Amino acid sequence: MQPPHPIIQPFISYLKFEKRYSRHTITSYQADLTYFFDYLVTQYGEIPLNQVTPGMVRSWMASLKDEKLTSKSINRKISTMKSFFKYQMRSGVLKISPMGKVITPKNEKRLPAFVAGKDIETLFRYVEFPDNWQGRTERLLLLIFYHTGMRLSELIGLKNSQVNLAANSLKVLGKGNKERIIPVSSDLMNQVGEYIKDKKIQFSESPDSLLIDGKGRSLAPRKVYSTVKKYLSQVTTIEKKSPHILRHTFATHLTNNGADLNAVKELLGHSSLAATQVYTHNTIDKLKNIYKKAHPKA
Repeated sequence: MQPPHPIIQPFISYLKFEKRYSRHTITSYQADLTYFFDYLVTQYGEIPLNQVTPGMVRSWMASLKDEKLTSKSINRKISTMKSFFKYQMRSGVLKISPMGKVITPKNEKRLPAFVAGKDIETLFRYVEFPDNWQGRTERLLLLIFYHTGMRLSELIGLKNSQVNLAANSLKVLGKGNKERIIPVSSDLMNQVGEYIKDKKIQFSESPDSLLIDGKGRSLAPRKVYSTVKKYLSQVTTIEKKSPHILRHTFATHLTNNGADLNAVKELLGHSSLAATQVYTHNTIDKLKNIYKKAHPKA
């Protein structure tokens, strides 16, 4: 990516060094802001920040709709803009933000897909994994995804030191470097413990990463993604087959079995309950089916 536009640079540095956002997040912020300011130059010429108006922002939003961007994508860009102009006000560059009068479009309600319980059972009970280190690692990473709901980046970054065998828990470093403790079953923890023990024997010099490939290297994100897709393709026909689908599955199975929503929020590492509430739809569907079958007037 090109170096940030001068007007963007201080904000990008703030995200990097003070907020300590991930490289991926910073890249997204920079791309959104560059897109916006390129649009301003094209439509209005070079204008100072204090002359950016809500009308200009709305005009840009309309152009995004013309490009067939979803409401979710547009809202993410608007969120970037709000953060940028809030930073400018905090820095004393602006007294008022043009985003105050900008109304964000409503997101289309898309219910998260998930793998059915019977398909998860098939995956771990009947699907055959290669009888080697690679197969063992592949099965364990799938188990960890389903048992913890952790993100792909969190699993890749999981270290031996984050495993607490005595307490049957994993310490996860999530978004914004926030730590959370995820309890796991003793069965899974026994498998993790055996894996660590055998890893020390088979790979005398390996990284501190919990999961490693057949050559003793840390797992690559693309490889993990393709592994999940390969095995889920054997047990389910849902369209998306990714690590994030296993995160949805973890949360959905918890809520469907009566887990408290606040507890699910903590396990997922969500910053707000609103992000977790989307998983209640499956519980509601389940209740509707029970009602239809059981109520005499349904």
